[in-house]
Amino acid sequence: MCGDESLQIFVGQEGDCLPLMERGTCKLEDSHQWDCVLVADLQTQKSEKQVQRQRQFLEKLESKGFHYKIIKDQKKVFFGIRADSRIFDLYRTLLMKPEDPGPRAKLSNINSIPVTTRIRIVSFIVNNKAKPGDTFEDLVKDGVFETMFPLHEGEKELKRKWARWRNMFRKQPIDDIRNYFGEKVALYFAWLGWYTYMLVPAAVVGLVIFLSGFALFNSSQISKEICAADDIYMCPLGDNSHNYQPLSGMCAFAKLTHLFDNDGTVVFAIFMALWATVFLEIWKRQRARVVLHWDLYGWDKEEEEMALQLINCPDYKLKTHHHSYLSSTIILILSLFMVLPGTVLRAGDPAISILHGGPPHPSQICFMIGMAHVLVVYRVVAAALFSSIMEHQVTTVVVVTGAVVHYVIIVIMTKVNKYVALKLCSFEDPRTFSERESKFTVKFFILQFFAHFSSLIYIAFILGRINGHPGKSTRLAGLWKLEECHLSGCMTDLFIQMAIIMGLKQTLSNCIEYLRPWFAHKYRLMRAYKRGIKSKDPDLEEWQRNYRMNPVNTFSLFDEFMEMMIQYGFTTIFVAAFPLAPLLALFSNLVEIRLDAIKMVRLQRRLIPRKANDIGTWLQVLETIGVLAVIANGMVIAFTSEFIPRIVYKYHYGPCTQNRNFTADCLEGYVNHSLSVFYTKHFQDHGKIGSQANVTVCRYRDYRNDRDYNLSEQFWFILAIRLAFVILFEHVALCIKLIAAWFVPDVPQSVKNKVLEEKYQILRDKMCFSSRSTDV
Repeated sequence: MCGDESLQIFVGQEGDCLPLMERGTCKLEDSHQWDCVLVADLQTQKSEKQVQRQRQFLEKLESKGFHYKIIKDQKKVFFGIRADSRIFDLYRTLLMKPEDPGPRAKLSNINSIPVTTRIRIVSFIVNNKAKPGDTFEDLVKDGVFETMFPLHEGEKELKRKWARWRNMFRKQPIDDIRNYFGEKVALYFAWLGWYTYMLVPAAVVGLVIFLSGFALFNSSQISKEICAADDIYMCPLGDNSHNYQPLSGMCAFAKLTHLFDNDGTVVFAIFMALWATVFLEIWKRQRARVVLHWDLYGWDKEEEEMALQLINCPDYKLKTHHHSYLSSTIILILSLFMVLPGTVLRAGDPAISILHGGPPHPSQICFMIGMAHVLVVYRVVAAALFSSIMEHQVTTVVVVTGAVVHYVIIVIMTKVNKYVALKLCSFEDPRTFSERESKFTVKFFILQFFAHFSSLIYIAFILGRINGHPGKSTRLAGLWKLEECHLSGCMTDLFIQMAIIMGLKQTLSNCIEYLRPWFAHKYRLMRAYKRGIKSKDPDLEEWQRNYRMNPVNTFSLFDEFMEMMIQYGFTTIFVAAFPLAPLLALFSNLVEIRLDAIKMVRLQRRLIPRKANDIGTWLQVLETIGVLAVIANGMVIAFTSEFIPRIVYKYHYGPCTQNRNFTADCLEGYVNHSLSVFYTKHFQDHGKIGSQANVTVCRYRDYRNDRDYNLSEQFWFILAIRLAFVILFEHVALCIKLIAAWFVPDVPQSVKNKVLEEKYQILRDKMCFSSRSTDV
């Protein structure tokens, strides 16, 4: 406290904004006068119990060295909170060095405290638990307070240089972002900017691979054979499809498939594996330069959190690390139980879970398992229903509508997954907030991974491979015939699914992300304008302006990170099937950077600044995605695309192996070789099918003999080559990743030398001081 406490009561005319009191007053600086503002509904003043709890909370803050000012308007009660300078002196003492925005500020005023530091410390103390049921969060739940937020002050420069659509192609002012929002937000935008920059070469290569297909659009041997195959009829796909479709009807799709299923796909997949590694390694170097510039290279997160705990409560008892093997085993079993049932129809899902938390409610588990099956069941049932309405393009309609259904499932499961991940974390009781955040990140990402990628895994590795053959089809619940791939191949299905999901996520999600807070903010402003009462108190006017902005929470920045992680997964994991993914991600990120900037500066209340010197657990998530991308792309090339069957035919079964003087295309006859024969007389309802009475043989995509329809010798030979390719591809790609990671050091030599010089100078100063003390 400074000076004696004073109590001031102000009385005004009815309808005016009435300042009620100011406690613990002292002469405050003109700038950054209030660290944060608490808000309560005016109706709480009619309840003696609510007023008493508000008073007790404020008195607790006052005992810790806080000043506060209470003002009310017609609807709300505002509590301005400011911490005494002694709190920040103690903070600097505990950490043994002053904290400043940067070297220049250090020279100009070594005693200044950055606003971000003030807000961070005040927010920690206000939200910290004094006793059970006494946290600010508990008071909000009980209706004692409504919210708490720091004030937007001095943001005009950020609005001018950063939070404008016209600045989309300008460099981001990372230091200014750090000085206003804190290091964690600044590192997010620094990472996002670097990710966007690195997407440029990936987008260019992907576009070249895609467009190279146009050069062979009409010259592809496979496309020529399909377009000329008027005398080859494909077997009906659905139960209600009663016509034999000529293979030539797939001419357009065959040409389209060649755009992304060509020999360049393998090269692009290896390139993306190398790109992902180089991107992360160079980001680590960028991060090292940035945090050294901020004087946070050797910053200790645990020391920071312990210092805040001691400032809040001098009697704070240290929480030690703990681990329970029994708890981890139980959670692993429960996690596998949650995942494995979803792989009955999605056998391609990676049934691995590393959650470490308490079990969610059984109803939540059943709901998650049910949602995992919704898409598969929908595709099977929709195929049966649409086939009774339309004879052609049933598969295309099912794929398109299935992608939309998948997007809706993703939106629903995001909310469910967040709740389940929080429940899991609540059983663990992590030591610190950062540890809780790290554990929650791992849990939430794994759940989100299954929600976003389950359908893609199903299409890539399961669809069309377990449904038998014409005349003897596998059925769901004994009723509906399992869905098959498009007649042009499963790569078409995967391409369409990726294109629609990425398109919806990059366009619809971004539109909602911007328009929802924009309309909400405008609505709040209109309501305030209709009241027509303007405050005469400058403090209250500023508090009301900030209150009318959209609220933020702990997940505001977390959600932005998660959105980018999922996008990074789409950009790398199945990029072999959709080479345009990096290009879409590039366009999306250019919008996303300014969208997030406008939201944070113009539409939302100010985020609580968080101190950090890296992006935390998200780096491990990125590295995990990079490994999964190598595995997934290798399997897509081997099992989903026609790359391996084409290579095997070209060098083992094709005409070039039979006749070395063969001058035509070595893939001549591939289409006929890749289609199995089925005699139409073996259909159980042969009399109901089609008007082509003279069709005695139909073809289908598989490698089976025409006697008993069992898998042929060619199938097993090609399967062996597929498996060998996956092993070879993954080893080569992973070796390239490891070599790239070794070749590019995580920390630049300039940064290492700078840190080394600082350590040397500190030791020299200590030695000189020791010498002078000895001489005295």
